[in-house]
Amino acid sequence: MSIVKDKGLAPSGLRKIEWVRPFMPALSAIEERFEREKPFAGLRITVSVHLEAKTANLGLVLAKGGAEVHLTGCNPLSTQDDVAAAVDHLGIQTYGVHGVSPEEYENLLVEALSCRPHLIVDDGGDLIHLLSGSHAALAENLFGGCEETTTGIHRLKARERAGILPCAMMAVNDAKAKHYYDNKYGTGQSVWTAIMDTTNLIVAGKTVVVAGYGWCGKGVAMRAKGMGANVIVTEIDPFKALDATMNGFRVMPMDEAAALGDIFVTVTGCKDVITSKHFAVMKDQALLTNAGHFDCEVDVASLRSMAVKEELRRDNIVGYTLPDGRTLNVVGEGRLVNLAAGNGHPAEIMDMSFAVQALSLEWLVKHRAELEKKLYVVPDEIDDEIGRVKLAALGLKIDTLTPEQEEYLAGWEA
Repeated sequence: MSIVKDKGLAPSGLRKIEWVRPFMPALSAIEERFEREKPFAGLRITVSVHLEAKTANLGLVLAKGGAEVHLTGCNPLSTQDDVAAAVDHLGIQTYGVHGVSPEEYENLLVEALSCRPHLIVDDGGDLIHLLSGSHAALAENLFGGCEETTTGIHRLKARERAGILPCAMMAVNDAKAKHYYDNKYGTGQSVWTAIMDTTNLIVAGKTVVVAGYGWCGKGVAMRAKGMGANVIVTEIDPFKALDATMNGFRVMPMDEAAALGDIFVTVTGCKDVITSKHFAVMKDQALLTNAGHFDCEVDVASLRSMAVKEELRRDNIVGYTLPDGRTLNVVGEGRLVNLAAGNGHPAEIMDMSFAVQALSLEWLVKHRAELEKKLYVVPDEIDDEIGRVKLAALGLKIDTLTPEQEEYLAGWEA
């Protein structure tokens, strides 16, 4: 039975879902085929992704494919209560309430898994964590799943090395149709949309410190530069640091950047990226945000212990005043700023990411008999199909190789 805050919020959520659907043509094309072929007939799928309108659309597509879908969030602050109510209204079992405690959040995940799913869609590894540990009994029917994020892939690889993966998993984040677009262009736009809407402050002329120059960091830095910010990149990888330098960004350690930044965005997937020693030298009114997966990149607990005053300064902004009078502002509690304080990635971007999810789940069903408990890469044919559908939806055409060109590229004799 669904767990939502208020079923009366459904009309607002339905409007959000109907708004995004026309802007997700790749997923719509898959939905049409799924409705005819029913690849998930008789199967239960638990989906744990940020519970907002684009995710709701994925859930509806899987249901059209014959699945019994159980939908929940993957972050206590990214669930939108009206969308959760709307999905429940549309007949999908939904377990999501905005702003719950960590214990309540885990209970919602367990409820979503209580159907004993055959397949899962995970975002950050919370479902796998439960199914590999305290709630392993709920994995009795599980044969496969998909992981959405870089952080989640790191954890899956660690579990694979340790031999404790409970099922076959698809590295959806590593697909071209996902990380090239979602991580770079989706994160790049949605992070700044959330920061600007939440703070009502300008970006141009400010010094922005981006921690991490992976695909997400590239997008955040690129958009900040485009809006007129002076961008500093901090990195641990020498080649990513060189890449940032070649793209015109200053590169230095966080210990040096901390005193220079007006806005900080962590995009590393690691913990303790910004800590007490950095808070001690930051400018008055600096903004601290996180665009990695978990709320451990900015050490908010240490900042709270250092502060003499803590106050809600604006929706989704808490100010921490230090003994010397400086105030540091944390946006979205240090959780994913684009979802905790915004609507997440644009619909056109999530169209591609969720198309990968849908087709990867179908691949797992088709290859069920031969699956091993390991991490699988998304096959090129899935990426290529999504690329072709997306190009067609945009009215774009590209060249194709002639047989002679294919032979030339495949051999050495020419």
